[in-house]
Amino acid sequence: MLTAEQVLASHKANIETMFGLTHKAFEGVEKLVELNVQATKAALAESANHTQAVLGVKDAQELLALQAGLVQPLAEKTAAYSRHLYDIASAAGAELGKTFETQAADAQKKFVGLVDNAAKNAPAGSETAVAVLKSAVAAANNAFESVQKAVKQATDIAEANFNTVAASAVNATKTTTAKKR
Repeated sequence: MLTAEQVLASHKANIETMFGLTHKAFEGVEKLVELNVQATKAALAESANHTQAVLGVKDAQELLALQAGLVQPLAEKTAAYSRHLYDIASAAGAELGKTFETQAADAQKKFVGLVDNAAKNAPAGSETAVAVLKSAVAAANNAFESVQKAVKQATDIAEANFNTVAASAVNATKTTTAKKR
């Protein structure tokens, strides 16, 4: 049986967790805003520099060379921006995932404790029902752990694919730029 103190402590812990998650979410948003401000400043500066360079061009060949020289750095910066964006989202997701896993593990322990307590206080002859309940709890825990492992594997595969696509895009741009020169 839960006491009023246990219920109050549980609510307090849930509120602290909610505020902690809100704080982490705002940290992620702050990082995204900072990244976008930096990217915008860099883009404006590069645009001004490029415009000045275009205004100083003397012939079509120099203009083509200038344009070709712009493509590769742009692709690399786009890949770096995407990578940074992915890192921010991944870190925020990992923080939220850790909190969820901690809360889920704590809830599982409490539930197992309740089941064990109920089993100790169960009337005679209810051993079969208690065994079935314990078996169901164990199966649910195993299923939860399997899902966690599958999500981790899927996340690792997605990150590897992201890295491969980003590297391929930058390499393709380098190859195309080199051919144009």
